Amino acid sequence: MRRRGAATLLMVSMAASLLAGCGAKESSQPTTAAVQDTKAAESKTAEKEETEKAAEATVFPKGTVTFYMNGNPQYRQQYFETWLDNHRDIAPEVSVEFVQVESNADAREKITMTSLAGAVEDLPDAVFLDRLNLMDLVQAGLLVDETGFLEPFVEKMVDGAVTDGMVSGRMYGLPDSVRPQLLMYNKEIFDKYGVDPEQMSTMDGYIEAGRQLKEKSSGEVYLSWIGSNNMTWKCWGRRGLMPQANAKVWDDDGNVIIGSDEGTKTALGALDTMYSEGLLMRVEMYDPALYDAVNSQKIATFDIGAYWDEFMRQNCQAVAGQWRIMSAPVFDSVGRAGAPVSSYLCVLEKGKDGVYKELVEQMWKDFTFDKESKEAWVKSMEEQNAPYTNPISLELLEDDFWKEPSDYYGGQSFREWEALTLKNGADNMVVTPQDAEGDEIISAEIEKYVAGDQTMEEAIANMDKNLKAKIGKAEIVK
Repeated sequence: MRRRGAATLLMVSMAASLLAGCGAKESSQPTTAAVQDTKAAESKTAEKEETEKAAEATVFPKGTVTFYMNGNPQYRQQYFETWLDNHRDIAPEVSVEFVQVESNADAREKITMTSLAGAVEDLPDAVFLDRLNLMDLVQAGLLVDETGFLEPFVEKMVDGAVTDGMVSGRMYGLPDSVRPQLLMYNKEIFDKYGVDPEQMSTMDGYIEAGRQLKEKSSGEVYLSWIGSNNMTWKCWGRRGLMPQANAKVWDDDGNVIIGSDEGTKTALGALDTMYSEGLLMRVEMYDPALYDAVNSQKIATFDIGAYWDEFMRQNCQAVAGQWRIMSAPVFDSVGRAGAPVSSYLCVLEKGKDGVYKELVEQMWKDFTFDKESKEAWVKSMEEQNAPYTNPISLELLEDDFWKEPSDYYGGQSFREWEALTLKNGADNMVVTPQDAEGDEIISAEIEKYVAGDQTMEEAIANMDKNLKAKIGKAEIVK
């Protein structure tokens, strides 16, 4: 691929020279400056070819490439193990290890503590992160600046793929996935009770559908769920209703405004309406009781990130074929669907110990753009009923493979709808270095609300008061 790229560049350079010659009517002979420019261009092209040949010829030393990842890292490891087996010419004695961490924050904390201890050799080679934790490690000087490597690929990926991986105009995250907020609903439940799912295109219609389901099922069916831990703020708040309502915690200068912000009142007001009217089952995210409720047709919808697909397929086979996908509902006052959730593969800054930086970059490039290896891995994941994500490559998304129907969704193509629901997505909330602490403060007030210890109005007021008292002002990092 690199040789072809260099050759193409040379051809473009030659073609440009020819076109310039056709347009120059004053003289049939090239000027001295033109000759010098041509020689300089040829020299740069030759230099680039030599550099790329040297990179291709690199043989990486014996050892293990280590990744930190939460979720189900064993499945991603399968791809990279196969990749290494197919590239023994450059990595003859290299193996790969995926270390499971509890969360992105857990990965960040482990890396930070290892670095502070001075044990650079014990750092992983790469880690999967979201924007909040990526930003923290960038500020600590622990992530490699990938701007030069990534720039040629930006236009080949879905819009916004690199956005949340940028800090101060530099790219630190290799985009791994961009997954939309979407609405999953059990069509069989809606058919059974004669409720039209199309009305759920708006938030008002979504809530109304919940009311109809509750009435017609005599209270047996809930619109969705709500929990008493931090997952309610994470799923319904930061990643869901807040971006959909264009809500803000901080203003452009970093001042706390959540207590007076109209978007926050709209977003959390909708959650309050659903919960106070008994439309949400109180059950914890990822708890077996939640899956039991889904399998017994007690929960009708999830306004949630596309990642929920893997948990549904793994834990809710009793309702396979009943579920469908549509775009997340929009607030009429804003008109934007759910915000996408991005994940990034970040290379650790390890100095002389960072011998696998270029290898990780090559592995990422093929996982992102290589059609054959990506499809083979996805087919293997489907056989294992394991998680995978849509590609972020525009070219790959156009392939019919990513539009194939899914039995779990009644013949609807989940892959195609995951791509379609990226359209009209809301902007993610601004993330600051103070948001890890801020989320804990906000979540604590949501948890007290769910427990019945305060109203939503009181919860919002307490969020505002405690953020101002404990944080004061956030740092806005572009």
